[in-house]
Amino acid sequence: MNVTELSRKLRIPTSTLREILPLLGFDVGRKAIKVDDTVAEKIIEKFRSAPEEVSRVRESLVKKTIVAPEAEPVKTTTSISIPSTITVRDFSALLKKPVTVVIQELMKNGILANLNELIDYETAAVIAEDFDFKVTPQVTDAVVQQEDDWKGFSKLKTTNSKTRPPIVVVMGHVDHGKTLLLDAIRKANIAAKEHGGITQHIGAYQAKFKEHVITFIDTPGHEAFTSMRSRGARVADLAIIVIAADDGIMPQSEEVLKIIDNAKLPFLIALNKIDRPEADIEKVKQQLAQKNLLPEDWGGKIICIPVSAKTGQGISDLLEHLVLIADLEKDQITAEAELPAVGTIIESRIDKGEGPVATVIIQNGTLHQGSLVQVGRVVGKIKAMRDFNGDFITSAGPSMPARILGLKDTPEVGDMLSIISGDKSLKKTIKGIEEQHKIYRDKQKWQTVKTKQKEKGEDGQKIIDVILKADVLGSLEAIIQSLEILQTDKVRIRIIKKGLGNINDQDMLTAQSTGALLFGFNVPVEANAEEIAKEKDINYFIFKVIYDLTDHIKAELIKLIEYKKVLVEAGRLKVLAVFRKEKSSAIIGGLVTKGKLENNLVADIIRNGKIISRVKINSLQQAKQPIPAAASGSECGLLISGTADIAPDDILQSYNEETVKV
Repeated sequence: MNVTELSRKLRIPTSTLREILPLLGFDVGRKAIKVDDTVAEKIIEKFRSAPEEVSRVRESLVKKTIVAPEAEPVKTTTSISIPSTITVRDFSALLKKPVTVVIQELMKNGILANLNELIDYETAAVIAEDFDFKVTPQVTDAVVQQEDDWKGFSKLKTTNSKTRPPIVVVMGHVDHGKTLLLDAIRKANIAAKEHGGITQHIGAYQAKFKEHVITFIDTPGHEAFTSMRSRGARVADLAIIVIAADDGIMPQSEEVLKIIDNAKLPFLIALNKIDRPEADIEKVKQQLAQKNLLPEDWGGKIICIPVSAKTGQGISDLLEHLVLIADLEKDQITAEAELPAVGTIIESRIDKGEGPVATVIIQNGTLHQGSLVQVGRVVGKIKAMRDFNGDFITSAGPSMPARILGLKDTPEVGDMLSIISGDKSLKKTIKGIEEQHKIYRDKQKWQTVKTKQKEKGEDGQKIIDVILKADVLGSLEAIIQSLEILQTDKVRIRIIKKGLGNINDQDMLTAQSTGALLFGFNVPVEANAEEIAKEKDINYFIFKVIYDLTDHIKAELIKLIEYKKVLVEAGRLKVLAVFRKEKSSAIIGGLVTKGKLENNLVADIIRNGKIISRVKINSLQQAKQPIPAAASGSECGLLISGTADIAPDDILQSYNEETVKV
């Protein structure tokens, strides 16, 4: 996420945000242009959960600025508007600075650009703020139209607006039975097709109940798929939160509740697995009540429906309540079928035979085969469409999920689909997108150069290079998010290549030339790639379940972490008597003054504050009986080996040997 975008979300000036993030414990540089999405989510959560701390840090920053004895005089800040892209020459003219000065400042930030090259808004904003300018984005007619499309089209109401089928997102903790619940509703067998028994990507389906059509979005429950669950919530009108009656509220359950609350979605709770002997419905309701979610039968407003996806018990009751909530919200669940289609991408992938394939939920209007569309940075002409059953269709109306073919590339999950009016508009859009792609490709090169320069200066940091290929974009993003969590300050994961589709010969050759680990997720290996792997002895790994992949990489990380053995103090004993001394052993008695002494530990003999020798505790006794350990405050006898130089009043300090990361 761009820092400027993050600052807009938090409603705080970008320059101020950069100053306070290190004070809040986030390692974000004061000239950073982008923030990792996982870190950005933590920052947003910090601002929401600890507003007092954020305010305190901001106030202290202001006070420090005001009272600093050597503070520079306050400068008058000039406001400028910067377009989404601008040449370095025009940018320097806007700043009223020499081009050479601007190019030099860009180079300081790791960006190598000549005066005729384009830079994007985020880069320009960072440089402008360094020159004490207040920056705002220059809003063009196209931007206004796009924002109006996104905000207005899906909610547009006219005299022809009619109630559309509700879009219901099904969410919950892993293995609580979300997909099995949909099975029971759809009378299908989707869960059996999921690897590891968990949903690896978002699926969209439609079902009919008493003349009511309902669109369901199934979301993954595993912790790696946080962002995908959030996307499901943004597209939906209603939500079903599935909680297993034998398991109760779990980590992903709590996260789902937060997502639903932030999205302000009406919801009900399905208490699943009531057929199990260990199911405890009242216990789950008590957990909900503790989170201020009081069930209806306890005098609250939260609808809790006991169900069994396995036996079908309670499914009709669940759907009855769902239809009832949709009816109460019908004024908000409307669409105009005759308008140009607007929808949201909930999945995208590369198919070997069909090319880029995306799943879209139509939120307003109707999408027709042959339509020219734009989806984020991707354009295309709809060559074919399939419904959720895989049958070919020629149009998709409001609330209908459709798999579309004909896009030039795979769009991002969460991108908006909109209609382009004609070939002329399509060519203009393609030209603009290609220009944007050039900027981002160049920027990626700059960032790569900067990263490599940084790595040369980092002593001791070890890096695992990884190549990732996945079946769908959502899974690829989830894997990358999981890998970022695994990194440490000593070992880092660097993804040198990623993409969708089969593992091919180029992937194998890249793995060989770079020494990278090659991983495939739910994708096959092409025949020629397998031949290259055998011929050149290239190792690659294919996984069907995401946490098997992350466990494998975690094991590789552990191999690179260096360890050393250290001695940690276990206990101390004051020597009271020496009963027998021999050349390499002694029998002594003493009082344990700290911690505890155990058999087979090493110990130092300390006399007058100095270590005079090291021994080993061979055995301990109390009342002439062997004991494994002697605790603080107790007296014991010891047989030690290694020296005879020990006397009363000496201190015996013992140690445990532990293995720690270097």
